[in-house]
Amino acid sequence: MAAWRERLAGVRGVLLDISGVLYDSGEGGGKPIAGSVEAVARLKRSGLKVRFCTNESQKSRRRLVGELRRLGFDIHEGEVTAPPPAACQVLKERGLRPHLLVHDEVRSEFDQIDTSNPNCVVIADAGESFSYQNMNKAFQVLMGLDKPVLISLGKGRYYKMTSGLMLDVGGYMKALEYACGVEAEVVGKPSPEFFKSALQEMGLEACQTQRLAE
Repeated sequence: MAAWRERLAGVRGVLLDISGVLYDSGEGGGKPIAGSVEAVARLKRSGLKVRFCTNESQKSRRRLVGELRRLGFDIHEGEVTAPPPAACQVLKERGLRPHLLVHDEVRSEFDQIDTSNPNCVVIADAGESFSYQNMNKAFQVLMGLDKPVLISLGKGRYYKMTSGLMLDVGGYMKALEYACGVEAEVVGKPSPEFFKSALQEMGLEACQTQRLAE
C-alpha cells in the first residue's frame, strides 16, 4: 500500500486502455475483465480524472460506449479518445481528402470530411473489408499520387476477442508501406500525439497522470 501511495503522489488523472484492460470484445458486446467494472467506479469516486484511450476502429465511439455501459461501466462518449476523430482533425488541418479503407461501422465518423479526388489513404481495422480488391484500390490511389500520404489508425499486430486472437491493421499497413515505398503516419496508440490529445482533453500534464495499459 505504501508503494502505491508513493507511486500515486501528485497524480491527478488516469489514462485507461479499453481492449484487454477493461474488457475483451466479442459477440454480444464482449466480456468484462474480472474486477474492471468496480475498478473504474473506484477511480471515479476517488476524484481522479479518468480518460479512456482506445485503438478501436471497427466501432464508432457511440457504439463502443453503449456496449461498455451495458456491461456495467461508468463511461461516456466524451471521455473516450479514439483514432477516427483524431484522424479527422489531422485531415482538416492539412486539407487532405482521404480514400477510406475502414470498417463500415466507423464511416459515419468521416461524414464531415471531403473524400472526393483523394490525395491520401486512411486505413483502419476494416475487418472483412480487407479484400484484395479493396487493398489494391488503396495501393492504386497511393501510387497515383506525387506525394503519397498513408494514415493508419493504429498499427497493432493483433488483438484479443472472446473467440480468439484477431489480425489487426498493422499487417495491412505494412503491406501498403512495402508495396508503395511509403511510411505510414500512425494516428492512435502508440503515437505520442494521440496521448497528447488525451492529456489536453483532461487538462493535465503527462507527469500528473498514470496510464494503465495491456
